Amino acid sequence: MKLLEIFRIALRYTFAFGRGHLSTFLSSLSMLGLVLAIGLLITVLSVMNGFDKEMRERILALVPHITLYAQREGADWANVTEQVLAHPQISDVTPFVQFDGLFMHGGQIETTRGIGLEPSAITDNQRLLESMDAGQAQRFTSDPEGLLLGAGIAERLGVRIGDRLTLVVPSLVEGSGQGGTRFSAVTLSGILATGTELDESAAFVHLPLASQAAGLNGGVSGLRVTTDDLFAVTRIGWELVSSLPPGYYSIHWMMTHGNLYAAIQLSRDLISILLFSIIGVAAFNVVSSLVLVVFDKRGDVAILRTLGASPGKVATVFLLQGGMIGIVGVVLGSLLGVLLSLAVPSLVAGLETALDVRFLSTDVYPVSFLPVDIRAADVLSVGLVAFMMCVLAALYPAWRAARLAPATVLHQDA
Repeated sequence: MKLLEIFRIALRYTFAFGRGHLSTFLSSLSMLGLVLAIGLLITVLSVMNGFDKEMRERILALVPHITLYAQREGADWANVTEQVLAHPQISDVTPFVQFDGLFMHGGQIETTRGIGLEPSAITDNQRLLESMDAGQAQRFTSDPEGLLLGAGIAERLGVRIGDRLTLVVPSLVEGSGQGGTRFSAVTLSGILATGTELDESAAFVHLPLASQAAGLNGGVSGLRVTTDDLFAVTRIGWELVSSLPPGYYSIHWMMTHGNLYAAIQLSRDLISILLFSIIGVAAFNVVSSLVLVVFDKRGDVAILRTLGASPGKVATVFLLQGGMIGIVGVVLGSLLGVLLSLAVPSLVAGLETALDVRFLSTDVYPVSFLPVDIRAADVLSVGLVAFMMCVLAALYPAWRAARLAPATVLHQDA
């Protein structure tokens, strides 16, 4: 028996060609389970990859990688900036002022941690620019009393572009000579709709205004440092502090957002293990289906053996059938997974609109939408693992078919 003939027999057992409807039904059932398992795994992996991507490219693009502070007032930040920029892995350094304050508009009050930055730090941040309407960045740059508010805060305050707000910054030191609580009038120049948790807390003003409101009299709170390597911030932060005089310390994004990033990675790994087990169940279904096919086709196997087919060639028929189930299941499952991944954001958005319910909100979740990032490496790895499982699952039924005794089978069927 030639290989082409073996392939034709396996093809007939697997698909609806000619006779053999039971074997075709069992093969189709195995393929269906495999398609659903692969499609679901690729979809979930794409969603988890989307959260990972948004965390790295959107959220961490809006927060400083490393922040440098001084334990005493009157630090020489100009000299510190030069030393920090000398580090080979530092790409940008920006002075900032940080303050805890209240924004009042009418009868509404919102507390927030405000940040004072140079206008260039806003206009150079592409992610911030993408979150605003055209002209808002220019309006903020040209107005010394300009204010950028997160969309969540602006919605709760009920303010629109051009509205005047009152900024109240309480004194942190009782009896200090800094005038106690300070009041400043600001104008809403832009609303940040980043789709991230920043929308619930962001409040940016000009650096001089923030310094005055915080009682620093032209000073700054520290430096916001951007690095070339997000995941080396612990080492880089230590190197920066070690190179500076005593009295400086640093925090980095892993301290503030590290738990969230670790939770995303852990969820991805756990879900992957869970869904790979579903593929394992689908592969086990291939075993049971092929065992039933062997039982159903034992007469055909006996005839093949009497015509001179060796046990190895009989086993090859069922190995090929397992491989065909795997190939079809992987191709259709991968296609289903990619299509579902592309459709999921629109489906969720449509459900939110139809039901008037927000499934994801930035006051609870890091982003307000369902992100998707389809990675070819995930599709290939899932497909390869599923195919190998199907081939391995076909080993036992092939071994059973090869061990069938033709005389016994034909005597029982007589």
